Amino acid sequence: MAEQNAKPQAKLRKFDTKVQYLKYKVLREVARHAFDDTLLESFNDIAKVIVTGKKPTMRCCIYKERAIIGERIKIATGGDRSNPNVIEVIDIACDECPLGGYSVTENCRGCIAHRCEDVCKRGAITFDENQKAHIDKEKCVNCGKCAEVCPYSAIANYRRPCERACKIKAISMNEETKAAQIDNNKCISCGACVYQCPFGAIDDKSYILDIIKMIKESDSGKNFKLYAVVAPSISSQFSYAKLGQVITAIKKLGFSSVVEAAWGADMVAYKEAAELSEKGFLTSSCCPAFVSYIQKQFPTLKDNISHNLSPMAEIARYIKENDPECKIVFIGPCTAKKMEVKLDTVKPYIDSAMTFEELQALIDSRDIPITELEEGVLDNASYYGRIFARCGGLSDAVAEALKEQGVEDFDLNPISCDGIEECRMALLKASKNVLPNNFIEGMACSGGCIGGPGCLTHGPKDKNQVDAYGKQAFEKTITDAIGVTGIGK
Repeated sequence: MAEQNAKPQAKLRKFDTKVQYLKYKVLREVARHAFDDTLLESFNDIAKVIVTGKKPTMRCCIYKERAIIGERIKIATGGDRSNPNVIEVIDIACDECPLGGYSVTENCRGCIAHRCEDVCKRGAITFDENQKAHIDKEKCVNCGKCAEVCPYSAIANYRRPCERACKIKAISMNEETKAAQIDNNKCISCGACVYQCPFGAIDDKSYILDIIKMIKESDSGKNFKLYAVVAPSISSQFSYAKLGQVITAIKKLGFSSVVEAAWGADMVAYKEAAELSEKGFLTSSCCPAFVSYIQKQFPTLKDNISHNLSPMAEIARYIKENDPECKIVFIGPCTAKKMEVKLDTVKPYIDSAMTFEELQALIDSRDIPITELEEGVLDNASYYGRIFARCGGLSDAVAEALKEQGVEDFDLNPISCDGIEECRMALLKASKNVLPNNFIEGMACSGGCIGGPGCLTHGPKDKNQVDAYGKQAFEKTITDAIGVTGIGK
């Protein structure tokens, strides 16, 4: 019955893949039972809702499908608590990808030049009776030299989708299980691998049970006020409903108030501009995956990271200074935020974090008809705080803050890095003192936060949509926004 009630709502949603829809269904059913206090005895019931019928639809057999759903339920209820990373591999679901590496394709013509053999220093290439090349995986070290010299481009590098998605080389193959494995010493929890895995074998832990517990305990503000801090990238989500209706739906879930993280972005832009003009060179602190990347891969630049909190933490600190007994949940597109809330500098202010995917599941678990709701209002931030959602927005905001502060003797020369690869190039130059810029705006996700892994859809996002949302802001300057004290409207 629960699944039947949810179908009309689910049809309104646009999911990129069946993997994403499967993840949504698990989250929705876990949330539904958690709200009804029936979760502990309902794991089998949840699996039956997800896997219907007696024939497999996704895997080799119904038993494997149910086993994998069981693992998904575990991740939806917090995952492996002994693993500090919020990104986890479901080993049993990660067994369909080829081993990867270089392989000879049918394009091999059996030429007699054998350049591939000559260039291989490991003796990994042999030939059959037709002179067709073959690669011994036990000897091959995936150097790629054979592919470079092949005149027919007959040697291809087959890499797993998760490995291709991970630009920092934190994913490799477990030699024992043949499943993907994540090196936590390299991983920045950006979540790029989560969406790219076609089997949904890599997922981000969910803390919706903690959030549901807070919703119940807050009792609409009677015991304490529960705040939702929403990322400005919410403007590019929920295409089937109006943003104001989504804000109302969040309140119907049990949140006392909904506040813009963009308001915190205004505060950060103002402070970061002052810090930059004083120090002369900075890297931004807004993207937790970018900050983690610097700390792990470019430790010599750690002192250049802005000492300001992220917009999420900055506005949360402000809220808790005014309402110490409250609890705060961040809602956005970012899996790395789930790691950020664990930091000693942040956890006093943010109690939990969830993605837009999880918000959608929570709303549907309560059968809240979003499209029928009245429109709520978000009016805390300025245009400049809201455009933090896109690449280049932070740099624009810092430039505006310098102007509003009357700083005339500092020549801002920012570089906006769109994606972790551009971040790497800028940081590499900075580490060698050859970067001409004095401010690095680092965004780990392509396009900025609007391209985060926790988005409802993952196609190219229109940056103009973010700017249009910014122009709707009541406050027109950063100074006006941070001078407003309207929390709890």
